[in-house]
Amino acid sequence: MHIQTAAVQTLRHHEHGAVVPPVHLASTFELDPGSEDGSYAYQRGANPTRAQLETVLATLDGAAHGFAFASGMAATAAALSTLAVGDEVILPASVYGGTYRFVDLVLPGRGVTGRFVDDLGALTDADFTAATKAIFMETPANPTLRITDLRRLTELAHRHGAIVIVDNTFMTPVLQRPLELGADVVVQSATKYLAGHSDLLAGAITTNDESLAEAFALAQKAQGGVLSPGDSFRLIQGIKTLPLRLERQQANTVAIVDHLRGHDDIAQVWYPGSHSEDEARIHAGQATGTGAVLSFELAPELDRVAFLRALRYPGYAVSLGGVESLICRPATMTHEAMTPQAREKAGISEELLRLSVGIEDITDLLEDLDQALAAAR
Repeated sequence: MHIQTAAVQTLRHHEHGAVVPPVHLASTFELDPGSEDGSYAYQRGANPTRAQLETVLATLDGAAHGFAFASGMAATAAALSTLAVGDEVILPASVYGGTYRFVDLVLPGRGVTGRFVDDLGALTDADFTAATKAIFMETPANPTLRITDLRRLTELAHRHGAIVIVDNTFMTPVLQRPLELGADVVVQSATKYLAGHSDLLAGAITTNDESLAEAFALAQKAQGGVLSPGDSFRLIQGIKTLPLRLERQQANTVAIVDHLRGHDDIAQVWYPGSHSEDEARIHAGQATGTGAVLSFELAPELDRVAFLRALRYPGYAVSLGGVESLICRPATMTHEAMTPQAREKAGISEELLRLSVGIEDITDLLEDLDQALAAAR
């Protein structure tokens, strides 16, 4: 199946001919006293509705195994929990603030070191040590939209016995399939594009590695951060419209980027491939679209607060990927966990704004940006 078909048709033939899967709310399941064994015993360990969602997640990513968690951070934490005392994970300086917080504040207490580097693309064999067991990456990066060569990095990491974990939230499996490019694990905040309506929290992990799959199943059962049956059902339904939503969001994003580039009131615009011709080439070779997030800075003479207050449509809020446009200031919102020095190293200025583009009419969005820029002068 093409991915647009897979999003809709992966689950079929439900009980009584229902065209949508049932929601199994039971917290516990009766077992056969003779064997006391069954596919389902207690909801934390496994649930039929969550299992159906996990089948969809795996199918979309071309994976053998899928796992659904209660949030994107629960999925990221589970992926990084495969590291042991004495291990090191390398990450880009520009990474989601919640991931930075977990690596900076939680992993050290487990004896795991996180090493943040300016540019993952510049890594060489000399940057790996015996302790380096994982690379965690985003491409495009949040919120700078920097691009990393997935194929090159996975080949480099695997030479040194390190796994590669890719946060694919911005691209989704519709636009980028990291497992097919060599990555070992894909994590996503399913809260964002997969759900698509800013009304639930969810996280996803997919992998083809059997031993890692066992570790993620254990993380679900032992740590308990699993997705509820109700939210699993809602996520299944949200995924069905993912390709259509993303198609509209991308078209709107391209139009906004074209509108803002060269605009007298805009100091800089960032989008996948904007940093260099090399990054543009890499992104074009590993993804099939630009996604629907861009970042920009206003010209120095403009009033940022006045601009944000004047916007009629993009809401001033964290998160992204929903049908509605949202705008935020990463330095004080999504990446506030980072020190000023860490944000500077990552290229996240105090004036940087991140825009998640929704499915609204593009004419309305462009007119809104223009009137807000005028109000900010």
